[in-house]
Amino acid sequence: MIRSTSYKGKKVAVFGLGLTGISAALSLASGGADVFAWDDNDASVILARENGVKVDNLAKVDWSIFEALILSPGIPDNLPKPHWTAIKARKYNIPIICDIELFAREINLLPLEQKPKVIAITGTNGKSTTTALIGHILSYCGKDTEVGGNIGQGILSLQRMHAGKHYVIELSSYQLERTNSLRADAAVLLNLSPDHLDRHGEFNNYSSIKKKIFDNQLQEDTSIIGVGADSTKLIFSDLTAKNGRRIIPVSAGKSLGRGVSVVNSKLFSNITGKCIEICDLSKAKALSGRHNHENAAAAYAAIQSLGLNIKEIGEAILSFPGLPHRMENLGFASSVMFVNDSKATNSDASMQALNTYSNIFWILGGKSKSDGIEPLIPYFKNVSKSYLIGESALQFHKTLTKHKVNHKISGTLEKAIICATRDAIQSECPNPVVMLSPSCASFDQFENFAVRGDAFRGHVNKIINLFSQQENKVSTY
Repeated sequence: MIRSTSYKGKKVAVFGLGLTGISAALSLASGGADVFAWDDNDASVILARENGVKVDNLAKVDWSIFEALILSPGIPDNLPKPHWTAIKARKYNIPIICDIELFAREINLLPLEQKPKVIAITGTNGKSTTTALIGHILSYCGKDTEVGGNIGQGILSLQRMHAGKHYVIELSSYQLERTNSLRADAAVLLNLSPDHLDRHGEFNNYSSIKKKIFDNQLQEDTSIIGVGADSTKLIFSDLTAKNGRRIIPVSAGKSLGRGVSVVNSKLFSNITGKCIEICDLSKAKALSGRHNHENAAAAYAAIQSLGLNIKEIGEAILSFPGLPHRMENLGFASSVMFVNDSKATNSDASMQALNTYSNIFWILGGKSKSDGIEPLIPYFKNVSKSYLIGESALQFHKTLTKHKVNHKISGTLEKAIICATRDAIQSECPNPVVMLSPSCASFDQFENFAVRGDAFRGHVNKIINLFSQQENKVSTY
């Protein structure tokens, strides 16, 4: 665990006792703070207490004693409605921060020779894959590496800081808006499209929050920006004009005169004026599709800025096993391939999957984002049939009907899987794909996208095993 000492001897409120909240409370306490931790959910309070957190009902405490409120990133302090703890904090002029800010302050307290390296990644889509890929490359190259933040473990539950350590951090907009002092040796902004606007209001606000990942960087640091969209091109131009650090553009499908790009599945680096082929991404089974090629380009740009061996980086990229719930190939039953893309919680993420495959028997739905599935209309041609689940079913039914896409309302994930598998097997389509790519949040039926993806995997594994047993019986005759 990383000890958070910036509030030593002071009283601090922690609200939201999920993984990040529990790790923050324990980290602060181990660093000498007097922690008052609470959650509106009784089960979360019990779990925190069982993990050694001292809990106090913050509704019954005098808030004038607190120096800070560490508020779980998922809890709003402004839009759509400020949480009651945020209202209390503002009444007493108490700063509202998150665990990432505590992490940043600990690094800032260290002497230069003891500071670890920090690689930070954000973007609307692709940040988890890129984060996991960077962590994989660093480990492959023999570096002491830990991955955390918005992926996997809470950042403060990682192992202690020291020189030579590499922290790879996925950062959501929720985390960035409460982080002010993080300095990243390499900061990656992959892409931007409207998302979480219920929380951030306008797209410009969302964009400004994402740009905070570049705050505090110095001239020796590196900024990596995907330049495949106008929104990020503008950020690239703005940072370039300031000329305060090394800035590397990355692209998939377009050769760059300077930067890192993927052309015809080949990853090229042209950072120093000499174009070098790094690897052939067609050999990377877990990185298919243009979006993953951009992720690989961004990962390479971030890693090479740390001075690692180019050949080893290329080998590591090709050996990347992939990320659970993101275009995850689960296997085959008969000729049908099953793909778990539960992490596709918005239309942009589903767009990447729909553009990668054809003859798709598509399971989608859940708690819809503001743009629904309208942005996916150009990719409907790759869909053989759709199966709608969750509270968005009627909304998506109207869109699919309007555009003459064969579909049915299944309601539940299990029913959708059964129907999609049956239809795919009975179809005459070559290489049919049953794919869960919801284009929605999971909260109407599942705790999170991972639980949804695990449920899909569980049902699919039963189907695959059943077909495997039948094939084995036939082969014995």
